Amino acid sequence: MSTTESRLETQKIGALQIGVVLLCTFAQLFDGFDISAISMAVPALIREWHQPGAAFANTFVFSSVGIMIGALGSGPLGDRIGRKPVMIGSLLILGITSLACTQATNIQELVIGRTFTGIGIGAVMPVTVALSSDYLPARLRAVAIMIVFTGSPAGGFFGKQIVAELLPVYGWTSIFWIGGLLPLALIPVMAIWLPESPRFLLAKGRLTDQSRRLIGRLGLDLDTPTDQVDVVKGNPVAGLFKDGLAGTTVLVWILYFSNLMSLYLISYWMPTVLSLSGLLPAEAVRASSYGELGPLISIFLVVPMAFRFGPAPILACMLGTGILSIAAIGLIALPHTVLLVVIFLIGACTVGSMTGINGMTAALYPARVRNTGMGWALGIGRLGGIGGPWLGGFLLGLGWPPRQIFLVTCVTAGIAMVTMIALGIRGRRQARMLLREA
Repeated sequence: MSTTESRLETQKIGALQIGVVLLCTFAQLFDGFDISAISMAVPALIREWHQPGAAFANTFVFSSVGIMIGALGSGPLGDRIGRKPVMIGSLLILGITSLACTQATNIQELVIGRTFTGIGIGAVMPVTVALSSDYLPARLRAVAIMIVFTGSPAGGFFGKQIVAELLPVYGWTSIFWIGGLLPLALIPVMAIWLPESPRFLLAKGRLTDQSRRLIGRLGLDLDTPTDQVDVVKGNPVAGLFKDGLAGTTVLVWILYFSNLMSLYLISYWMPTVLSLSGLLPAEAVRASSYGELGPLISIFLVVPMAFRFGPAPILACMLGTGILSIAAIGLIALPHTVLLVVIFLIGACTVGSMTGINGMTAALYPARVRNTGMGWALGIGRLGGIGGPWLGGFLLGLGWPPRQIFLVTCVTAGIAMVTMIALGIRGRRQARMLLREA
């Protein structure tokens, strides 16, 4: 490892590093609201547009299609033009297209709007990981990325609490007004205070006075040769399968596909299922918000336990607990208070595990392919995110009782749990090999 890489991997935490993490967390916060926006709107739209719940499946499916496109394109584009321009461009797309959804008059127009909104959502996720990772020491990276990704469920939780109050008064369009204005308001903040990746700046070699001051604050040599910076050379996607990363990449893709299939089926359909089960739209949105609260609480347990036992066994246990919670909501007619507790547990375990998985994945990949590795993991995962919402709508169309459509996620969550165990075993083997080589 070069001196430059060593300094980046062992940098101290200061105002610069904390500022980057906070800005990335805010981006995730607004991203999380916009992911949830369509699920919050559908219960009201079912009544206003006089359509069955299954008719809105494509609004969920094409939201995930857009997210997949954005996630797959974000990594390579960030490697080419920089992480900061991708962040600002993603927020711009997110804001404008969310505002466009307020003008939708039918499902087809809403599907088009949500597809483009999804592109903005999907592009934000990998770039927040790449930028945060470049400003974090290796010893704190996995845990800090978990914290950054709590922004997404936080945006969902607080957003649903606000929407539950606004929906009866201002209607469904208020959801997309909020989802559009917040990202647009964040753009000037990002333009002024968000720094570019130091690795990207050194690799490109065209440093402005501002860039030179940034590199100096990190204690790096302004004349660092390109070959001393861990940046991608050649095809970044091919790099995911080199240097012993192929097995890890395959397992990560299976993990993301299966867990995001569970997550998106549950999160997109939860408000609608609760509404079809008898709750008013605003009540359904408020009840589903407890699923977003779960990961905000569970992260305080996951982080210290991950430090002690490693992330893989803790995340595997969370996924197992999530399976039991999903089975309970699908098979048992629960009293309202118990239902809220179970929704909280599903969020804590299913969404909460995804927060941990994102942090763990960021730590699995070296810096040169981290942006692309996260982008492609999230992109491949969105294939599951497409399949999950479609499957929920299909089962509703077949006449399944609304809550029972969640039972299929017990299978996908089981696959995720087994894959997580396999990643943990692989990680321990690699650690032993590195010790022997040392």
